[in-house]
Amino acid sequence: MFFSWLKRRRRRKLLAESFPRAWEEHLDRNVGLYNRLPREDQRKLRDCLRIFVAEKHWVGCGGLELTDQIRVTIAAGACILLLGIDDYYFDHLKSVLVYPDAFVQPPEFQSPYGVVDEDRANSGEAWQRGPVILSWEDVLCDALDPGDGRNVVLHEFAHKIDGLDGEMGGTPPLHGAGAKQRWNRVIEREFQRLEDRVSRGKATLLDRYGASNRAEFFAVATECFFEQPVRLQRRHPALYDILRDFYCQHPAAWNA
Repeated sequence: MFFSWLKRRRRRKLLAESFPRAWEEHLDRNVGLYNRLPREDQRKLRDCLRIFVAEKHWVGCGGLELTDQIRVTIAAGACILLLGIDDYYFDHLKSVLVYPDAFVQPPEFQSPYGVVDEDRANSGEAWQRGPVILSWEDVLCDALDPGDGRNVVLHEFAHKIDGLDGEMGGTPPLHGAGAKQRWNRVIEREFQRLEDRVSRGKATLLDRYGASNRAEFFAVATECFFEQPVRLQRRHPALYDILRDFYCQHPAAWNA
């Protein structure tokens, strides 16, 4: 209780300060989704990312020197997922590790999902009980192009949300049996639809990587929900609706 009080007090003090002008410039220049947001959501995002930047342990890897530009760009992407959630800032996450570009796992590296890979270059990883690891080159490239349906920050932090129930299995925490049944029904149908189209070499709106498993499907669907919401709503309305209800956001209406 005492530590919760201290955390709330520290956060209130932080948010009472003026938002740094340089940080606003980083948002305007780097984060394409920021400029789509309604004004009130922009304010929420600025508050959220300040807390996120302050409370995480940031580590530059592979010789990367961390800057406010890097921290703000990553934090903004993560906090977009939280705009419909009050008083939560990925509190279970302690560290964010950032490489200058795609990083190669060492031989016999144990992945977050228990799969052994060898010499695989990654743009991002999210560990169930550990850090998020990102390639700055990929983060910036994705943030600058908010309409291509791919965003490594959204993807990896969607995995962290997925894991809040103790498992990264593609089903994030849901309230009530009805919500879970609806979620499972829609996700199973949409996952099978994507898997089928990928197996037949057909074009897909959702990234084909989402057909790998249900955890990746949730992360890929999240990317598309925020980056290509109008197309997702038109072509996969049931999927759009459950994501809208889960995230408590309606990105198809942004800048409408």
